[in-house]
Order: sequence, then structure tokens, then C-alpha cells
Amino acid sequence: MSIESYLKKHTETLVKDVGIEAACALTGKSKATLGRYYSDAGEHDDRFMPIDVVAQLEAASRFPHVTSALADLRGITLSYDTERRNAASKGVNQDVVALAQRFAMLMSEYNQAIGDGKISVNEAKRMLRETLALQQVLLDMKLNLEDEVS
Repeated sequence: MSIESYLKKHTETLVKDVGIEAACALTGKSKATLGRYYSDAGEHDDRFMPIDVVAQLEAASRFPHVTSALADLRGITLSYDTERRNAASKGVNQDVVALAQRFAMLMSEYNQAIGDGKISVNEAKRMLRETLALQQVLLDMKLNLEDEVS
């Protein structure tokens, strides 16, 4: 897949995440204009969504689809943390429990994704979100361990 088609695919996902009507209202762009940004038709090969429009849509979306795609292209891992914990970490013991729970959720996503023998883009995104959440738990655990050592 080319860089252009990869970005267009994620642009389409972003617009569909927000909803075409809502995307039009947020950006002041028409359905046709938004559609051209992710169209794979030859006459739209050089059309891409302006970055300010991406920012407006990602603020309203559930996930920063285009930003994530750009990071992927550069080999950068983003940490997207929408989790709002009920309580702050209380130490390593709680972190171990949270780690086990997050790992179980990742394995559950994997089991669901591999059920048909193929991992779809949406399934991969859900697994990526769980992997990032697991990474956050590990970081919290590391910080708590460092606090206990000092």
C-alpha cells in the first residue's frame, strides 16, 4: 500500500468515526469535499485533508486516526490515553493486578480477532489500544517501583 492510499484510508476512517454530517458541520466542508480527501479516484490522487481540518475532526473523534497513521509511517508509537481511572495507583500490588487485567483484555481482543483466521484493521486497532493501555500500566508500575527503591 502506498503512503498516499494509507493516509486516504485513515482519513476516511476519521470522517466515518465522526460521521459525515457531523464532520461537515464541524469543518464547514461539504460532503463532496470531504469525500475527495479520501477518494482513491485518479483525479483526486493529489488531494489530502488540510491539517487544520484533521485537527478539528480528531478533536471530535474517538481516536486520532490520521495522527496515528502519520506516526506509524515514521515508526513512532503514540500513547493515546482516554482512560480516566477511578483512583490513582496505590503501589506495586495494585499495578500487578492492573497488569494482569490489561493483559487478559489484550488476549481477549486477540482471541476475538484471530477467530476467523484474519485480523482486520478494526481488530488490529482495538488490539493496539489494549497494547498501549498495557504499556501505560507498565510505566505506572515502573514509576511505583522506582519510588519504593528510593
